[in-house]
Amino acid sequence: MQNGTRLAAVDLGSNSFRLEIGRYEFGHIQRVEYLKETVRQGNGLDENRNLTQEAMERGWACLARFGERLAGFPRTQVRAVATQTLREARNREEFLSRGSQMLGYPIDVISGLEEARLIYQGVARLLAQSDERRLVVDIGGRSTELIVGQQFTPHAVASFRVGSVAWSQRYFAHGEFTPGAFAAAEIAAKAVLDEAVETFHPGAWEVAYGSSGTAGAVGEVLAVAGQAPPGVITRSGIDWLHDRLLRAGSADRLRMDGLKDDRRAVIGGGISVLRAVFDLLEIDEMQVAQGALRQGALYDLLDREQPGTDLRSATVQGLMERFGVDSEHAQRVAATALNLFEQARGPDSARAALKLQWAARLHEIGCRISHSDYHRHGAYILDNTDAAGFAVPELHRLGVLVLGQRGKVRKLDADLTDPVFTLQLLCLRVAVALCHARRTPDTQGLTLRRDGMGFRLQARPGWALAYPQSAHLLREEVVAWQKTPWELAVDLG
Repeated sequence: MQNGTRLAAVDLGSNSFRLEIGRYEFGHIQRVEYLKETVRQGNGLDENRNLTQEAMERGWACLARFGERLAGFPRTQVRAVATQTLREARNREEFLSRGSQMLGYPIDVISGLEEARLIYQGVARLLAQSDERRLVVDIGGRSTELIVGQQFTPHAVASFRVGSVAWSQRYFAHGEFTPGAFAAAEIAAKAVLDEAVETFHPGAWEVAYGSSGTAGAVGEVLAVAGQAPPGVITRSGIDWLHDRLLRAGSADRLRMDGLKDDRRAVIGGGISVLRAVFDLLEIDEMQVAQGALRQGALYDLLDREQPGTDLRSATVQGLMERFGVDSEHAQRVAATALNLFEQARGPDSARAALKLQWAARLHEIGCRISHSDYHRHGAYILDNTDAAGFAVPELHRLGVLVLGQRGKVRKLDADLTDPVFTLQLLCLRVAVALCHARRTPDTQGLTLRRDGMGFRLQARPGWALAYPQSAHLLREEVVAWQKTPWELAVDLG
């Protein structure tokens, strides 16, 4: 990547939406601009876990403003990620569809573990390099992420459904701060976080860091009040702040230097979760980290553009090893599929080709469960696994490709109006057919062309006579595409 290249990350959190714009300079990303809006989407989930219209409108309005600022950025230089609220929302597709249009870029809903990985990257990239074992705690609006790692490598990650917005709604619904409400909130937080003790115990780390809103807000208040050095959260400081909240009696009456108005409504829930974390993990002192999810997303963008550093490729290899995939055959299918894809290449072909390659390498991942219906098992695995570097929609799309490698195309619940996806699917299916004998197929003279809403597969004269089973499978492929918006024609010589 060239020095001076601008990159942008959008973090759709449960409490706030944030936009970070940075400039790449000699291996590092320097902040150019930072925008934050308190949207409180986490408050907008109704009893059926649907986002209310009002909550969606708040989010869309913010994304439209961010979109105006990002106008002109290449798609490859912007990453937008959504976290717990949109992981939970049943009607998230409605929000994401219009939200992506307003922003001008696709929005990825990421898993809790992927969120934790990106948070750690953001924190680690902005810290001085050392071999210290780090605990990173990120208390968000509806989830809390815990990570232990060294330098840029996270060794253990976890995500828990407890956060400042959710706990404020549940235990301080009317903004009243009482001893009973705090006790109930802390007990409930410990119940959720209790399983973290085994992995994140004091022996697993040396220095604790707190990232994002709650840690930053608490650190600022304690520093202004002289209760802790700047950038440090202490156990005694948290207890002092807890007492101040009780004396105020409610969020409306709370006035403290250093506490921003947009944080007042969720400080009760945030303090409850923070106290629970300090108690469970036996933390005496926590450093306030400068990095967070958005910086992690920026560096992840950078890694994706550098040859050999895209974490997703390593994750695919890890999944292949974990599920005992025949790597030689997987690579054979991938090479055949990519050869066909390059002949009929469409827009954004480099990225689409990479995803086709991943799907081909994973097409037999379900065989470890059962060879019968292995394509269905493979799709299930990809839809229900946490894979580092991948967003939830990316994994689902890979799963649909794996599911669609065999059977009638028209029965596949897939977007066949998307020509890139359709080409990926066709190339994978044809490659699987051509590699049926589990040896490298003879593709000399075999060409694939797209013409409007149709594809034409043509072979050299005599190819069908030399490879009758392959020819039979390709003619069956013509039937498989019937009654779809696309037509496949084959001329096998």
